Amino acid sequence: MSERLLRPKEVCEKLGVSYTTLRRWIESGYIRAIRTVGGKYRIPESEVRRLLEGRVKEVRAVVYARVSSQDQKEDLERQIKYLLEYCASKGYKVVEVLTDIASGLKTDRKGLRRLFDLITSRQAEVVVVTYRDRLARFGFEYLEYFLNQFGTRIEAVYGEEPKDAHRELVEDLIEIVTSFAGKLYGMRSHRKKRLVEGFEKLLEEVERA
Repeated sequence: MSERLLRPKEVCEKLGVSYTTLRRWIESGYIRAIRTVGGKYRIPESEVRRLLEGRVKEVRAVVYARVSSQDQKEDLERQIKYLLEYCASKGYKVVEVLTDIASGLKTDRKGLRRLFDLITSRQAEVVVVTYRDRLARFGFEYLEYFLNQFGTRIEAVYGEEPKDAHRELVEDLIEIVTSFAGKLYGMRSHRKKRLVEGFEKLLEEVERA
């Protein structure tokens, strides 16, 4: 008797993933699929059982997403949607979704502080982010080491931030210069203002070049 073949919609419902995720799995070879004469995908039922059986051990996950400004809320929502799908595909149990709208240089972020609370109370085994820079612009290795001490790992789905994502990096550079200028000349100094304005002008010239 031949094996039952499932339609993509059935597979997505059983595994709790979107069609986009399923299509990516098929193309990468993560799940085996058969192409019909009409070009439609059909997935052997044994493939679905294989993936479901791999989820026996429950892994608790915290989803963390961040953008730097209010006008990037759509990107924030996209991050959350993708990360939830990713966790579903891995069989992770999401215990909390944390977000921040702030620079990656800030250490007093509400979402980040809540993340520390969850980790130190050992409520999660994995923290899932799109890029490493979502958690911290600098010092990621220290943060990773700290989490590891509580048995938690970080999964950056995409790894490093793409090189063309320079908008936030520019904002962070300006914030760094503003901070150091304030320490050198005082927060209300005219010298500080001239230095920051000069740096912003330099960045504009670099972007136009």
